[in-house]
Amino acid sequence: MVDKQELGAFLRSRRERLAPEDVGLPSGPRRRTSGLRREEVAVLAHVSTEYYTRLEQARASRPSAEVCAALAGALRLDEGEAGHLFVLAGTADERRRLHRRDVRPSIAALVHRLPDTAAFVLSAAYEVLVWNDLAGLLMEDFATLAPEQRNLARRAFLAPPCRTSLYGITEEAAFRIAVTAQLRATRARYPDDPDVAGLVDDLRAGSPDFARLWERHDVAPPPMLTKTFDHPAVGRLTLDCDSVVLPERDQHLVLYTAPAGSAAADGLALLGLLGSTTSG
Repeated sequence: MVDKQELGAFLRSRRERLAPEDVGLPSGPRRRTSGLRREEVAVLAHVSTEYYTRLEQARASRPSAEVCAALAGALRLDEGEAGHLFVLAGTADERRRLHRRDVRPSIAALVHRLPDTAAFVLSAAYEVLVWNDLAGLLMEDFATLAPEQRNLARRAFLAPPCRTSLYGITEEAAFRIAVTAQLRATRARYPDDPDVAGLVDDLRAGSPDFARLWERHDVAPPPMLTKTFDHPAVGRLTLDCDSVVLPERDQHLVLYTAPAGSAAADGLALLGLLGSTTSG
């Protein structure tokens, strides 16, 4: 099913971010619109200006896969943005109605077996589904929280600061940008999921920052290669951050590690030791 309103808004946002010189066109004098003109995109995509205009105005019929591919090329979309365009146009693979929260048992077991690694699994809507002891010690004791409170998007935009940053003390702004971009893509993949829709509505109503970022229509988050935590027990830890996509259930396995022999590795080891001592 095509989402005409979102498709039109997304096309317009991608058109307005491009300059004529980005696509090999002369800028020319006295341009009244930001970015490319609609007729310029139409020429680049080999469609009529009337049809492209109707697409942006949510008045056109569903574009074919071929038209979507041509628009992706004309607008210089990256892989993530092109995939989002196909989803909005209803030409991607059939979508599930609800996002999944059940973690594959082998993945859940792996999380608990990883040594010297803070590991957890995120749903497509940023809910922490499974975590190991070290992740709970580093970030927060998720076992004491209701499922809604385990949502990192809500914590990033709506909750007061907790004892340690869930997303890294120096990466807060980048994390918020990434969350917003991922949630826009998730909203398109699960247009009938009331939990996803409710989460986005709550964030837009409760956070001006989220509302501002949402209107950018970004769907490709910036990479986050490291995160820095200021932990009250072991001090500052700068950790490698790796996210492994679990495509079968549209989830992510997130891993925080430190190079062997580094101060951060020593800090993680001490944190695990303190946790085992406390639990014992």
